[in-house]
Amino acid sequence: MRERRLKNEINVVPYIDVMLVLLVIFMVTAPMMTTASIDVPSVGSASQAPADALQVNIGEDGSLSLMDKGRESPLGRDELAQAIRNAQIRDPERPVLIVGHKNVRYEAVLRVMDELQRQRVGRVGLLVQPTGKQ
Repeated sequence: MRERRLKNEINVVPYIDVMLVLLVIFMVTAPMMTTASIDVPSVGSASQAPADALQVNIGEDGSLSLMDKGRESPLGRDELAQAIRNAQIRDPERPVLIVGHKNVRYEAVLRVMDELQRQRVGRVGLLVQPTGKQ
């Protein structure tokens, strides 16, 4: 009578077959996948800014000022949120537009947006110049 011995080897052929089938599936489906694209509005198609909005002006040197109903008052970064809160007492949903000089660093605009967000100021937007008005 013959003795039965245990086989200590792993048969990898089925794993290779499954892997090759998955590779073929990925190769066939990859070209069919659509990539995400962000439709950024161009400056020429920007909507008209609200007339009653508060404007936070960021100068080329990073200085800040708040324009409210035609009056512009310079202020520091720490005074910005309080000045906007005071201007929004009657209408808390009044929009706030950030107007940056074309040469201002993007970081300065982000700092202003971050400060307004931390102070829970709603309806914050960016003001751009339409094409043709330089």
